[in-house]
Amino acid sequence: MDELGAQAAALVARRPRDARLRRVGTSRAGTPLWLLSVGHGSRHALVVAGPHANEPVGGATVLRLAERVLADPRLSEGADVTWNLLLSLDPDGSRRNEGWLSGPYSLGRYFRNFFRPGFLEQPEWLPDGAAGARLPETRALLEVQDELRPFLQCSLHGVDVGGGFVELTRDLPGLAQRVAHTAARLGIPRELGPYDTLYWPSIGPAVYRIPPPRRGDLAAAITEAAVESTWFHPYRHGTVTAVVEAPMWGVADVEDGTPPADPDAVLRTVSHTLRHDTRILEQLLARIRPFVQGAGATEPGTLSRAGVTGTPTADAADSRPRHDTGRPAPATAATPGLLPRSLLAPDAARLLAPVDDYLLVCPGLADAWDPDVDTSAARPLPPLNTAHLAALRIAGRRLALRTAGLLYQLVVASGSDPAGALPELDRLIDEWCADYRDGFGARWISVARQVEYQSRVVLSAFELARRNPPVRSRTGEPGWGTEATVPMHLE
Repeated sequence: MDELGAQAAALVARRPRDARLRRVGTSRAGTPLWLLSVGHGSRHALVVAGPHANEPVGGATVLRLAERVLADPRLSEGADVTWNLLLSLDPDGSRRNEGWLSGPYSLGRYFRNFFRPGFLEQPEWLPDGAAGARLPETRALLEVQDELRPFLQCSLHGVDVGGGFVELTRDLPGLAQRVAHTAARLGIPRELGPYDTLYWPSIGPAVYRIPPPRRGDLAAAITEAAVESTWFHPYRHGTVTAVVEAPMWGVADVEDGTPPADPDAVLRTVSHTLRHDTRILEQLLARIRPFVQGAGATEPGTLSRAGVTGTPTADAADSRPRHDTGRPAPATAATPGLLPRSLLAPDAARLLAPVDDYLLVCPGLADAWDPDVDTSAARPLPPLNTAHLAALRIAGRRLALRTAGLLYQLVVASGSDPAGALPELDRLIDEWCADYRDGFGARWISVARQVEYQSRVVLSAFELARRNPPVRSRTGEPGWGTEATVPMHLE
């Protein structure tokens, strides 16, 4: 995070007449939220990096975009556009991922240092609506959106394992072809059936339309509906939002659009595996939780607001020597003076909140995907191709690995392991990462290619959005905005 800010400041110092850097807010931990603006046009494009803490590529992408806009006046003066680049929407969470950012880039290192806050602490979501936004990062972004009224907003995301795709709040005709061309040139797999767009309309290969906010619970928000978010907030200003996903580890099967031989067999395997892994993780959590001091966590199975306020403390494991595989040094005996057989992790609530979220949704997802479970009351699965099934397999494994990685950090940060959980967590992470690598063929995509892919997709969306004024009929879906949205966690 420090390097990102320093590079932006250096760019402004080099081109002070064309670029500016201003503070538009402050994070929960007191970190400045910096907006880098390039050009002096009357129309605005807004690019948001780092909305998810574990997806760092956007920071490098905004710097690349700034350099390109400065080098090509057609992108600013020629288009009468000012580019506004938010360096990181969640700098505190991003800093917590710095344990793996320096490399080497292995799946084990990534998941053992993975951090992403609980659902209610992710700054792009508006679970209580814009008026009820609690996080200072969220309020800062809403204020920027209402100030600039951008014709285009790009939210820069990263897929840890899978392929690249784009989500839009309204169609940009021609974007799918441009994404296909860019992906082919850079060797980036396109994700033709992403897990989180399973029920969303496709408006071209690897391009999907985000449905407007509607009622739903947490599991539905992940796979069936769009909850209120900063993606849709500026829609009233005529803004089109493009969520640009760039993969870190690519998997070829996610762009296989052929019909599967036996989809039910694959779905059974995915569902049964997710249930099995969830039971193991629930048992590990039950062993670990009684020893945690200062967690401030809610009861298991609820969406926690723990950690929404207050200053997060750096993970104690971050200062430990690390092995090449990404493992922090082995846990040591508890510090003298602490209660025996206790886990003293100062920010345990921030680690436990996403653990509880993941374990809450896993059983419902397993049932929804299982052809042998009667889900007549739920939304049925759409027709599935091979890419969809690959995405579901990857998603089930992702949920388990993220949960295991967070529990691993909770134990390591405390410096002791009274529950004896660390060896089992180590084994599970190794086993599941090997499945990604060997069973799915996941291969690392260089940072340079990730950044180039994301930059080109943003520039393509920019060209198309500035040529195509918004359609005033809103989304084309009758009834949107005619009734109040019920916050999903209060349903």
